[in-house]
Amino acid sequence: MRLPHHVVDGRTESPALILGPSLGTSLRLWEAQVPALARGLRVIRYDLPGHGGSPAALLRERREHTVAALGDLVLGLADALGVERFAYAGVSLGGAVGAWLAVHRPERVTSLALVCASARFGEPGAWQERAAQVRAEGVAWLAASAPDRWFAPGFAATKTARALIADQAAVAPDGYAACCEALAAYDLGGRLGHITAPTLVIAGRQDAATPPAHARELADGIARSTLVEIDGAGHLAPAERPSSVLAALTAHFGIPSEDPS
Repeated sequence: MRLPHHVVDGRTESPALILGPSLGTSLRLWEAQVPALARGLRVIRYDLPGHGGSPAALLRERREHTVAALGDLVLGLADALGVERFAYAGVSLGGAVGAWLAVHRPERVTSLALVCASARFGEPGAWQERAAQVRAEGVAWLAASAPDRWFAPGFAATKTARALIADQAAVAPDGYAACCEALAAYDLGGRLGHITAPTLVIAGRQDAATPPAHARELADGIARSTLVEIDGAGHLAPAERPSSVLAALTAHFGIPSEDPS
């Protein structure tokens, strides 16, 4: 089985933390948090199919476009790296993968952080329409609309935002469409109570894609959960408010805090 493109930081003997990115982004989304997290954890970042360095065909090879298939890719990566149990943090679709793992493979997940995520990302038809449009037209139109979907006002002009938008523009259409279809089929609303791992839920108060109400639903449905809302953050909170996200993660995962800016 081919593995997703990935980068590992920290000591091999440290407890593992897997970081999942949002749709349209690469593992660079977590760059600001990695140095501090890697002081106490073995930090494993991966790219979604067709994103960053991962082949677009990773989901096609599994013959299904679902969050479950993405979860299996993460488990395959963990197995290849010799990681039996791991903490997991993910943004948006990356968070959905973590939630699926916590529900279906609870013996593997020691702790969970869901960032700008949801139990259900809107109506399936909208994601199926986006997948069809991307296959027909490519992703340039998504890169053009990314600032409004991703960022709180005023952030789009920053160097960090420009790099993230460049990642969106470079995504392979087939891989992006497959991930859209995975989101269309995703609905964990009735199973949140099955998550037993200690869970941190982070919301961006200016998040237009998954507003704070989505985070509150997650926190209300997961018994061992803590909710943190971050002002000035849109959908990509780790990039927009790196210090605030790091502080929440380090408290949750038990790592000494350090300002990444």
